[in-house]
Formats: sequence, structure tokens, C-alpha cells
Amino acid sequence: MKKQFDRRRFIKTTAAASAAAMFPYIRTSRAAGKVSVAFWDHWVPGANKTMEAICHEWAKKNKVDISIDFITSQGSKLELTIAAEKLAKSGHDLIQPLAWSVAAYADDFENVNDIMATAIKHNGEPPEAVKYLAHHKGHWSGAPAVTGSQVKPPCARIDLLKKYADFDVTKMYPGPGGKPDKAMQDNWTWDTFLSVAEKCHKGGNPFGLGLGQTTDSVDWVGALFHAFGSELVNAKGDITVDSDNTKRVLEWSQRLVKVLPQDVFAWDDASNNRWLISGKGSAIINPPSAWTVAKRDQPQVAAQAWHHDMPRGPKGRWRGALPFSWGIWSWSKSKAAAKDLLLYLSLKDVQWKLITASQGYDYPQLPSFMNHPVWTEIEPPKGGQYNYPIRGDEKIITAGYPAKPDYGVQIYYKWLLPTMVGKVTSGGMNPKEAVKWAAKELESYKRA
Repeated sequence: MKKQFDRRRFIKTTAAASAAAMFPYIRTSRAAGKVSVAFWDHWVPGANKTMEAICHEWAKKNKVDISIDFITSQGSKLELTIAAEKLAKSGHDLIQPLAWSVAAYADDFENVNDIMATAIKHNGEPPEAVKYLAHHKGHWSGAPAVTGSQVKPPCARIDLLKKYADFDVTKMYPGPGGKPDKAMQDNWTWDTFLSVAEKCHKGGNPFGLGLGQTTDSVDWVGALFHAFGSELVNAKGDITVDSDNTKRVLEWSQRLVKVLPQDVFAWDDASNNRWLISGKGSAIINPPSAWTVAKRDQPQVAAQAWHHDMPRGPKGRWRGALPFSWGIWSWSKSKAAAKDLLLYLSLKDVQWKLITASQGYDYPQLPSFMNHPVWTEIEPPKGGQYNYPIRGDEKIITAGYPAKPDYGVQIYYKWLLPTMVGKVTSGGMNPKEAVKWAAKELESYKRA
């Protein structure tokens, strides 16, 4: 009889393997049976098919009957599905929670410390923002997912910034093999950003930065506030919004909004993409989705799109992030198979296939996965996505951090940060008044 491996021995065995052979897959009799999974419905054509092929390959090797659903995040359908399954304690075995859903249902997801211990051993620690969302009460309630996960750097038009501001982003943050201009990087602050934005506005091609009730808006504004040292609630739960740093960032925002399109407070998550693709915009802050569509519909715009690092503020250089996770319900009847699939999805070559299928949109959350060649090779322009993975002194941030997640999720999804900017611009408040208003809102979140 073949000697069976229990999960503890499996993890011990794989942990001892070399990084090149991470997670050498071993099928056990417990992996057989049925498993039902649900993933985020990817917007990049072909990405879902790649995920299907990967899962069916795993299922065939391990004699598992697998069913796969792809659920859109449009209209909050994926979040509603997760909420419904939690209440019914029935549905999929493995599902893909959006950023905050792992925290919201942490007690209902299986502990995956065994998977994460091996992943971290071979691939390094995930950023604090990832742990903030998926690690609760001393354990991982979800494993970082590559599909759908994104960070939001600036994407600038090379030609328009040169034309209006005599500013060469390719010199400041070059592509592979290039030598960065250190002096330009040191001077790439939010004040410099504002100066370039003012010149592009004067030239007739403003920056397009949404300030509506959307994830794109709250993600970039969250990075801005953090760069100025503004925290709305600290890790202890104290309301700390009333600070000089918050007033400073609001004063700075008043200047920025004057040179943005007038309707940015009504923009949805597609508006900034359309703004760049149309040729009207000199820059946006976004994942490579705008570039991907421009490559298909407006190749002359795509050829001028260059992703690069965020500006630096008094408290550092921060980039907004929206990480996804893969979670296994604690009441799943197929935990062993679901865990084995999750192990398989953590393989480097599997994640690389998913990144390739997304044309570099999907952002891995473990350091050793960042050297995927897609960001070096994809074009036009050559090197335009090279700086989509963080290569310099940026850190990622999820808006709402460092408040405890049950507090942070309200800051995020009640759109408090972009709303504060709206209060001091179109709302007629001064920064002091906006801070007092925000403090009252935060007090109400405590009672929610």
C-alpha cells in the first residue's frame, strides 16, 4: 500500500523543498471527490479561460470533480453572493473575497496558516496592507489571490507631459535597463505633481482623477492622505482625523481640484479610463486597464502611456492597493480538496500563467513573484508597464489603514476620504470644518 501523506507531513515536505520546486504537488486519496469554486469574473478577455484550464488540469490529475463559476463584481454581485453563502452556510467550497470581505467574515473562513507558512518561506512576506486585510485573530483567513488584485500608480502620457511641462517620466522612471534620474525622483513630490497638473490643465489636457464614490477614487486619495501623514483612526481605535496633517492635505486638495475636469465628483471607475483613452487626459492613477483598452481601440494613445511611481509626500511615497483573496468556507464539506487546489494556485508557474493572461493587470502579492517578464516585454511602448510592480521606495496602502478592519471598511465604503475633498471644494467647507464633520462621521461608525 502507498504510504499516505497527511496535511502536516505534506506541508513539512514542501517546506523543505527548494524554491524552484515549491509545492511539489502530491495527490492524496483525500483530494478526490467534488469541489465547487467561485472566482472573480475577470474583465480581460481570455483570463477566465486560463483560470478554467488551470483548475481543470489540477482536477484531472487528482481525480476531482470540479465546478467553476465566475461572478462579476459589478453591482456588488460577488460581495452579495459571499454574504448569502455565509448566512446559508451553503454554496461554494472555495470563493474569492474582495478586499474587505475576508475581514468581514473572518470567523467563517478556514484557517490557512499551513498554506501561507510555506508560501512566505519560499516567496517572502506579503506587504502589510495584504496582511491587514487577510490575517485576523492570529491566523490567515484567506490566501492572497493574484487574479483581480491591483495597485494604482500614475499612468501618464509621455508626449503631453513633455509638451506642456517639459517633464520626461521615462527619464525619471525608465524601463528595463535604463538608469533612473535620481534627482528627478527625489523631486517627484505631490507639489511637483500639482505643478505638472496645472501646466497640463492650462494646455487643455487635464489630469483625470476621480473623486466620486468609487474604489478608484478612494484608493488614490487614501495614498495621498497617507503620504501627508493623515490617519483618520489609529490602530488603537482613537479618532485622529483632527490633525495638522489632515488640514494640510485638504488645503493641497483645494488647489488640485481647480485643475481637474469639473465633473470628477460624478465619475465612476471607468471614467478615468475613458478620459485617458479618449486622448483628453494627460495622466490618471489606475492599473493598466486603461492601457489595455487603448491598445485595442486607440493604439496611438497606448503607445504614449507610461506607468510610474507615485509622488512622495512628507511621510513617504505610498501607492493605493486593492488586494483580493481566496478563502475556504469553514463549513465546506470538501476542505481537503479545496486546500489542495489553493496550494496549487500558489505555485509560481501557475500564478505566472494568470499574470500573463491578464496582460500584466493582475498584481501578485508575494515578493518573489514580481519578476514576471510580462512587465518588461509588453508593449507599446516598450517599458510602459515596467514600473507597475513596485521597484523603488513606494509602499502599498489600503485606504482605512491602520484602523481596525471593522472600522476601516466603513471609512473605505462610506467613501469618507474623497467626500472630505468634496466638502472643501464643491461643498463650501474650509478644512477645519471638514475635519470636524469627519470626526462626527467617524464617531457614528463606532455605533454602527
